[in-house]
Amino acid sequence: MEDSIHIKARRILESYLEENKLRKTPERYAILDAIYQMKGVFTLEELSLLLAEDNFRVSRATLYNNIRFFLKLRLVVRHTFMEGTKYSAGLVKQNLCHQICTVCGEVKEIQIPAVMRAVSEARYKRFHQDTYALYVYGMCSSCQAKQTRKKLQSYKSDIRKTKA
Repeated sequence: MEDSIHIKARRILESYLEENKLRKTPERYAILDAIYQMKGVFTLEELSLLLAEDNFRVSRATLYNNIRFFLKLRLVVRHTFMEGTKYSAGLVKQNLCHQICTVCGEVKEIQIPAVMRAVSEARYKRFHQDTYALYVYGMCSSCQAKQTRKKLQSYKSDIRKTKA
């Protein structure tokens, strides 16, 4: 399944480059291949590291230019989170909900069947819906525990001060 999506992305790129008489550079294909290897959302730094691990180094400008190009072709999707911009492969049907901690910035992909059902059953006027993303902001359990410990320590400290 993933291979067929990756092949489809390469075909879209190849077709666009041929139709518009643009160069078929190895950098474009290497970046596209790396994007479709990534699981979930990624930063440009993470993408750059993956390319470097594959012994394919590209300049920051080349990476940014190709990401913009792939966004235009809808081969990549941009996500704006609190800690910054992340990307994901565009052809992967990503009807995702993201759970984002407002304290530490952790992002988790979650499934909410009721939301999925509601979006798939919605009727749009003169519009074809491809994918959607929902961002749910809150505090993760780890940050909640830290905050509770901090409050408890502060409370204990206040009690010691009043007894002294």
